[in-house]
Amino acid sequence: MRRICFYDTKQYDKLYFDYYKEKFGFEIDYFESKLNSNTAVMARGYEAVVAFVNDTIDAQTIDTLYDNGIRIIAMRCAGYNNIDFKAAFDKIHVVRVPDYSPYAVAEHAMALLLTLNRKIHRAYNRTKEHNFSLNGLIGFDLHGKTMGVVGTGKIGRVFVDISKGFGLNVIAYDPYPAEIADIKYVSFDELCEESDIISLHCPLTKETRYLIDKKHIERMKNGVIIINTSRGALINSEALLSAIKEEKVGGAGLDVYEEETEFFYEDKSYSIIQDDILSGLISMPNVIVTSHQAFLTKEALNNIAEITLWNLKDYFDENFLVNEICYQCVRPNANRH
Repeated sequence: MRRICFYDTKQYDKLYFDYYKEKFGFEIDYFESKLNSNTAVMARGYEAVVAFVNDTIDAQTIDTLYDNGIRIIAMRCAGYNNIDFKAAFDKIHVVRVPDYSPYAVAEHAMALLLTLNRKIHRAYNRTKEHNFSLNGLIGFDLHGKTMGVVGTGKIGRVFVDISKGFGLNVIAYDPYPAEIADIKYVSFDELCEESDIISLHCPLTKETRYLIDKKHIERMKNGVIIINTSRGALINSEALLSAIKEEKVGGAGLDVYEEETEFFYEDKSYSIIQDDILSGLISMPNVIVTSHQAFLTKEALNNIAEITLWNLKDYFDENFLVNEICYQCVRPNANRH
C-alpha cells in the first residue's frame, strides 16, 4: 500500500478519508500540524502529501518536501493561491479537487444573506434569554432587489439560480462570461453601482486581490450587503470595516478572511484575538463571520475524499492527471496557473 501523510487533520477529514483509503490502496498517517516550512520534514518516508488551503506551501516548504522524496501534493480543496508554483515547477506535481459541491458553497452564501438580512442570529440569541422583542430585527424583501454576482463558474451559476428563485434581479461580472447561461453581464463598476447585494464567487489571483477596496466601496449603494464565500483577500478588510462603521455598507456575511490562517478551523475561545480588524468585524451587529465552513456538507466531504485519492491513484498508476495545476504547462488540457 502507498503511504501518504495528511496535514491539518480534523475529525471530519478522517471520517471520510478512512472510508475510501482501502478502496484506493493507501495507508494514511494524519498530522494535526499545518503544512509549512517547519513541518514539511514530517513527510520524510511518505510518497505523497495531502494538504489544505490554509497550509503554507511556499518555496522553502516545497524544497523541504522535495528533499524528503515528495513528488506530489494533493490539495483536498479547490483553491491553490497558497502555493508557490514557480518553486514547484519541475519538482512536485500539484493536484486539486476543482468540483466537490457547488451547491454547498452557494447555499451557504444564501444562508449568510438570509441570516444577516432577517437578523436570525440576533433573534436566536434573544429568545435563548426569553427576550421576544422584535425591536431592531427589521429586514427587507429580497424580491425585486438587485443581486450582483462576481464570478460565474459552477458555484456562481448555482448561486445565480438560487437568487432568481427568490425573485432577485441578477447581474454579474466575470472577465470570462459563461457561454451557455441566462445571465446579464455588466462591468465591475456597473455591478458596484447597481447592486443592493454583492456576492463573491471568484478565485483569488493577482487581478482579483482587493477587488473590493475603498474606491469600489465608494461607488456602491448606501447600505449595500456584501457576501464572501470565496477568498478573504478579495476584500480589503480594513476598508470594509471602515465602511461598516461609517454605515456605507449595511452588512457583511463573511465565510473567509484574508488573515484567517491562524484562526479559522481552530478553537480560539480561550484566546485573545490579536487581529484588530477581525475582532472589529466580529463585534459588528451587522456582520456574520463563519470559519470557512461553506464547503462543509456530507456530499462535499465525500467528494473531496474520493477525488483526492483518485488524483493520487492516477499519479501512482502513471495516468493523465486530469486535476493537475501546472506552472508554464505546454501539454493540452492542463489547468495552467
